[in-house]
Amino acid sequence: MQPDMNWDDLKIFLAVSRATRLDKAADALKQDPTTISRRLRRLEQELGLTLFERTRRGHALTPAGEKLAARVEAMESLSQDIISEGTSENSAAGRVRLGVTEGLGSTVIAPALAAFRHANPNIDVDLVALSGFVSVPKREADMSILLTRPAAGPMKIRKLSDYTLKLYGSEDYLGRFPPVTLRSDLQSHTLVGYVNDLIYSSQLRYFDELLPGLTPHLSSSSIVAQLEMVRAGAGLGILPEFMAKRSPELVNLLPHDIRVERSFWLAIHEDVHELKRIRLMSEFLVETTRGLA
Repeated sequence: MQPDMNWDDLKIFLAVSRATRLDKAADALKQDPTTISRRLRRLEQELGLTLFERTRRGHALTPAGEKLAARVEAMESLSQDIISEGTSENSAAGRVRLGVTEGLGSTVIAPALAAFRHANPNIDVDLVALSGFVSVPKREADMSILLTRPAAGPMKIRKLSDYTLKLYGSEDYLGRFPPVTLRSDLQSHTLVGYVNDLIYSSQLRYFDELLPGLTPHLSSSSIVAQLEMVRAGAGLGILPEFMAKRSPELVNLLPHDIRVERSFWLAIHEDVHELKRIRLMSEFLVETTRGLA
């Protein structure tokens, strides 16, 4: 980096890399989008690099941009740690961006963040709960909870927790349709599941695993939407037990026959895994997910 480089320009670059859209970055920085665009161009000229590809979906980092983002995030993390240590020996400060699957993020982690924030008032949290994965190697998050153990990348990996999925139907649905006593009975029932071509992990192909060729009739990329369809009596679905048990109107069917076991894995970017706020978030996630199986 050039010695006279403006740190404010680097912060703008980092904000755009995270938000991907100029208007969102402008809102976060409380600046005009035109000003942000001009300063990004100036930064690219100073470095002699193209940092972003301008696409219809927003600003996407180029390989050079990804390298710079990693360096600037390391600088940001170091400065936040210095401030934190200077404030109090026992405190931590800064922002943690956590990517997590939608069901776990919405029903387990989000409610528990109140206690985390109470214990760590200077740590801000971005909870990115999506029907898909948030990439740690691509710097989309500091840490992410995944359904499979990542094969490679600049990450520290640990198994977080096992969890169980079971077959459920609402009392209303079961009162209107024939009973389910065998797996083969599912062929004559309305099934709720994932949209086939939008499944982002092989770990989510439950029905074909139970009975080859079995496919859902009502589909959604959202596990929360699937839960709501099953609760409303639209059909039968395979749902995480930690979500379904919150709905007393749901009945677990074939409990001794249908039991799908999966695991959550925690991936943390190696550049930040030793930071205090990251360690505190990791400990919080371990404790929060304890006993999901």
